[in-house]
Amino acid sequence: MNLGGADAALCRALRMHLVLLVTCLLGTQVCVGHEVEPAALSEQVTPWGEDYFPNTLLTDQDGRQVRFFDDMIKGKVVVINFIFTSCSDSCPLETARLRQVQKLLGDRVGQDIFFYSISIDPLSDTPQVLKAYAQRFKVGPGWQFLTGEFDAVTELRHKLGLFIDGVDNGRTKDHNLSLIVGNQQTGRWMKASPFENPWILADQLANTLQNWKQPSSEESYVDAPEIRPPSNGEELFRTRCASCHSLGMQDGQGIGMRSIGPDLIGVTRQRAPAWLSRWIREPDRMLAQKDPVALELFERYGKIPMPNLRLDENAAQAIIGFLQEETDRQQSLAAQAP
Repeated sequence: MNLGGADAALCRALRMHLVLLVTCLLGTQVCVGHEVEPAALSEQVTPWGEDYFPNTLLTDQDGRQVRFFDDMIKGKVVVINFIFTSCSDSCPLETARLRQVQKLLGDRVGQDIFFYSISIDPLSDTPQVLKAYAQRFKVGPGWQFLTGEFDAVTELRHKLGLFIDGVDNGRTKDHNLSLIVGNQQTGRWMKASPFENPWILADQLANTLQNWKQPSSEESYVDAPEIRPPSNGEELFRTRCASCHSLGMQDGQGIGMRSIGPDLIGVTRQRAPAWLSRWIREPDRMLAQKDPVALELFERYGKIPMPNLRLDENAAQAIIGFLQEETDRQQSLAAQAP
């Protein structure tokens, strides 16, 4: 059908309204609308623009003041989380995970992808404290650590779907463990777990949220490798421990991806089983009680505390069992090598 200019414009407007109707609400687990050319999504038709987000004034680790909407997220692909530097469990894990993602993305961070960690404890987390925290984790350019007025930061958490009544407003500083990643220009937002595989999160930021995918090579499914189901111990290690620890040269030892904590090949032969179990379950208590080995590791690895992941004895034993099996496997392969 040949449409005139006015009719064509009306059809385009109707198609855009349909796109907006199928867009999911901010704060759900996955928000993906219809594939639309980025140029077609202007500020006027994006649901989450300046009328939705507060233009909160924040201060970064270098003392620079920025506005949340105008300076931080407008027209950008971003990853945002909320932390406090005295946190002993989830915050170090989130920061370590995002450091891995940042390394995978390389120079794109700070150019077309931006990282923001906002403190929920502004009284303690001054710009100087945040800068020291960022330096301990050796974060690169394109990642800002920010502080601001408590009520304004709380409003941001609500708007981003990262505030849980009964958890985030309790007596302790327990808080929602989710990250939020999104493309403000297209209106796509997704929640992600700090336990997410860093390659998956990097792909979401670099590809999915950019409406772009690299072409895949044409290979037969017949040639696909068989997937080996992981043991409970391996699954726990990959989701809880691999942000900070490697397992030998083939797992990234020495390349900076997981150098926040020591490589764990051979650790079951270096430490007593009871010590390892307790260290996995309650490292914060061991540091508070000045366990000499715990203090030595704390000093050696940039004074970044081992996070308390609230694992029980069964989980600790499963991880220890996997570490022993992986040590035996890698040492056996090394012995067989010419």
